[in-house]
Amino acid sequence: MDTRSVQKLGLMLGLALAGLMVAAGALFAQENEGAAGADGAGGILGKLDGVVLFIGMFALAGYIYKSLALQTISKKTSIGDAWWAWIPILDFALMLKISKKPMWWLIFLIPPLFIALIVIGPLVWMGIAEARMKPNWWGILIIVPFVNIIVPGYLAWAD
Repeated sequence: MDTRSVQKLGLMLGLALAGLMVAAGALFAQENEGAAGADGAGGILGKLDGVVLFIGMFALAGYIYKSLALQTISKKTSIGDAWWAWIPILDFALMLKISKKPMWWLIFLIPPLFIALIVIGPLVWMGIAEARMKPNWWGILIIVPFVNIIVPGYLAWAD
């Protein structure tokens, strides 16, 4: 990984972390409601807004991380169309292209068939691991909570 890529990754992750910190500050901020201290609907909705913002910032950070990893994997496997990593649905098409799986698997993105991604997802990530010359069991780890955060980064940036 070259220096420029590391700098871009650091900048994006830093911005995402700063956003998370702002969201956390908004979530845990306290209001001075006077002597009455009544926590009416406005207080509850205000806290709910903070929670939604906090979760949204985590989701955005995860999206940026996954997209950067997928873009890097695309470049390292010489697949092309690396920009697809940033577009929903096209990112899954790029994953299918890298793993050399059939494009008709895109049909599993239709909501009633979405449950099939529990099986299809690890198969696709196993193919991506093989394309990166890594053991295919790395793809199975995508279904393990918290470990699945490491898998795209490992496949993208490990030599």
